[in-house]
Amino acid sequence: MSEWQFVRLGEVCTKITDGTHHSPLNGSSGDFKYITAKNIKPWGLDLTNVTYVDQKTHREIFSRCDVRKGDVLYVKDGATTGRVALNPLEEEFSLLSSVGVLRPGPAVRAKYLLYALQEPQTREKMLADVAGVAITRLTLRKLNDALIPLAPLACQDRIVEKIEELLSDLDAGVAELKVAQRKLIQYRQSLLKAAVEGELTAGWRAEREKRGGIAETGEQLLERILAERRRRWEEKQLAKFNEQGKKPPKGWKEKYPEPVEPDTANLPELPEGWVWASIQQLASDAPYSLAIGPFGSNLKVSDYSDQGVPLIFVRNIRSKNYGGNFTKFVSVSKALELRSHSVEAGDVLITKMGEPPGDADVYPADQPPAIITADCIKVRANDDLIKPHFLAAAINSLVGKLQVLPITQGVAQKKVSLGRFSTIAVPIPSLDEQEEIVERLQSACCQSECVDKELISLGQMCIAQRKNILKAAFSGQLVPQDPNDEPASVLLERIRVERATQKLKRKPKTPPPLGEGARRAGEGAATKKKSRL
Repeated sequence: MSEWQFVRLGEVCTKITDGTHHSPLNGSSGDFKYITAKNIKPWGLDLTNVTYVDQKTHREIFSRCDVRKGDVLYVKDGATTGRVALNPLEEEFSLLSSVGVLRPGPAVRAKYLLYALQEPQTREKMLADVAGVAITRLTLRKLNDALIPLAPLACQDRIVEKIEELLSDLDAGVAELKVAQRKLIQYRQSLLKAAVEGELTAGWRAEREKRGGIAETGEQLLERILAERRRRWEEKQLAKFNEQGKKPPKGWKEKYPEPVEPDTANLPELPEGWVWASIQQLASDAPYSLAIGPFGSNLKVSDYSDQGVPLIFVRNIRSKNYGGNFTKFVSVSKALELRSHSVEAGDVLITKMGEPPGDADVYPADQPPAIITADCIKVRANDDLIKPHFLAAAINSLVGKLQVLPITQGVAQKKVSLGRFSTIAVPIPSLDEQEEIVERLQSACCQSECVDKELISLGQMCIAQRKNILKAAFSGQLVPQDPNDEPASVLLERIRVERATQKLKRKPKTPPPLGEGARRAGEGAATKKKSRL
C-alpha cells in the first residue's frame, strides 16, 4: 500500500462547511426543502418528513452553504453524529448546522469519500473528537483535520465498484430480514387481535359448550365483582357512621363513586358471554391501584442512589427488562414517601409517554417491589375479574392501541393522562377462558421470540459483515493493488502544482485610470518632494 497516503479531509475537499446556526421558521410547505440531521439515515438521504423554508430564508442560508449534487452530507451534531449520505438532489435546499457539507476535490471520488467516512476505524476516531454535554458536536476545524486513507484514483474506482457489488448482495439480505421482522410483528398483532376478540379460543368455547358450558361468563363475572365492590364500600361507610355514632344520612348510598363505564360505540362485537369493562371497573378497589409516577420535585435525580428500592422507567416497560447494571434506586425511606407509586409483581405497567404511548407489560414475579417514575402508569387489577397478562395483551392489541391514539395529546411529546386512560374498554371473558388465552399467547410468543432472536442475530452478522467489507476496502485488501496506478502522494503533488500554476497564470488586474483630482494631487506631491531635495 505504498501508493496510499493518509490525508486530512481539508486537503482533498474543496469545501467543508455546515448549514445555518439559527433554526429558521420551517413547516410542511414552502419554497425550498430544509434538511437536518433527522433526514440523514443509514441508507441515505430520507425526505419522508422533510420540512420547508421560504425563499428569503433559503437565500440567506444558501449564500453560506451552497449544497450541490454529489456533495457528501455528514451529521456532525447530536445523537446520530457520524451518519453520512451522498446528496442525490439536483435542486437547491437549505441545511441546518447539524449537517456538514464535504465537497470532494479532484483527488477523491465522492463515493470513495462516502465509504471512507463509514470505515469503522475512521468513524471511531472521528467520533472520539466530539465535544459537548447536552448536544455533542464535531467542529468544522476537527472535520477539516480528520484523516482518511487515500488510494490512487484508479484504485478508488475499483474499491467503490467492489464495495457496491458486495453491499448490494448484503443489503438484499438485510431487506429480506426486515420483511421477515415486519411479518413477525404483524403475526403478533394478529395473534393479539384473535385473542382479545375471541377468535383464538372459538374452538375451546365450542368444546366447553358440549361439556355443559361455562360456569360463570365474563358478563356475569363483571356484574358480580361490581356488586361486591359496591357492597364493600357500603360496609365501610356504615362502619364509619358507627364509629362516629351517627345515623346514615338520607341518600348516602347515592354517593358511591361508580366506576366509569366504557364507550363501546366503535368497538368490535364480542362472543356471547363476553363483556366490555373500563380500566376503572377492572382495577382493584384497594388504595393506589390506579397510579402514575411522581410529579417533578417529588422525585429528583438527586434522590437516585446505587442501592435500595429500584425505579421503573418507560424504557423498562418497553424493553420488558427490569433490574441489571443500569438500574437506578431510591432509599427505603424515600420509597416509603412514594408508596402510592409502588409496584408489586403482577401489576400491569403502561407507558404514559411515547410515539404513541400505551405499551403494556406485567411486572415479573422475580423482581422486588419497585417505584414507577414519571410517564408510567400502574394498574393493579382485580385478580378475581381479570388476569394481569390478559389485561396487558388487551392493551397491546390493536383494540387497545386504537383507543389510546385518540386520547393522546401533545406535540413534542405524546402523552396520555391517567384519567383518559382509565376509561378505555377491555374485553372480559370468563376467568377459565382468560387463562386458556394467556397460555396460548405465551406459547406462541415463546416461539416468535425464538424467531425474533434468530433474525436479530442474522442482522448483527450483516452489520459485522458490512464493517469487515469496509475494513478490508480501506486497508488495501479488498481489491488488487496495481503498481501502475499513480500513487496518492504523486496525485496530490500534481494537483498542488496545477493549482499553483493556475494562480500564476492569472493576469493581475489593471488599476483604474486616475481621475483629474488624483492626478493633480500626485503632481503636487512630486513637486513638494523636489523642493525638499
